Amino acid sequence: MKQVNPAWAEAIGRLVNPCPYFDLQSMEIRELAWGRSRLEIELGRKHLQPFGLVHGGVFSSLVDAAGFWALYTQAPPGQGMTTVEMKLNYLAAAQEGRLVGLGRAIKLGRTLGLAETRVEDGQGNLLAHGTVTMMVLPQLGLQGDDQLPPKFLE
Repeated sequence: MKQVNPAWAEAIGRLVNPCPYFDLQSMEIRELAWGRSRLEIELGRKHLQPFGLVHGGVFSSLVDAAGFWALYTQAPPGQGMTTVEMKLNYLAAAQEGRLVGLGRAIKLGRTLGLAETRVEDGQGNLLAHGTVTMMVLPQLGLQGDDQLPPKFLE
């Protein structure tokens, strides 16, 4: 099994966390390892729907992103992916605090990948669970990828 270079994982966080969508959601990549990811969202008023609960779209964004990054840690350098299917079960509501998305790669093939994400609150309570299917796109490279440290340790 390959090992993700910690310097690459740190550089990915610096590159991705300020992107417009992550900034909009207050989402951050906190950890990346082989087939694993940890993303967090610090909840605020902007995440609430009219009934005072976190909107389901926030959960789905976290499931999608954490699943993506878990799979991306296993993809060969220079390959990208995009979501082609997602399934999500909402298990409990949230109103404030922090959402933690724990992504785990299930299988990455040449053309498709499958990952799951557990969404927990800051105390580790399970709030949602989802799976994502990603299509591998060899021609879709991450912008700025050519300036990152090597992805894998030798």
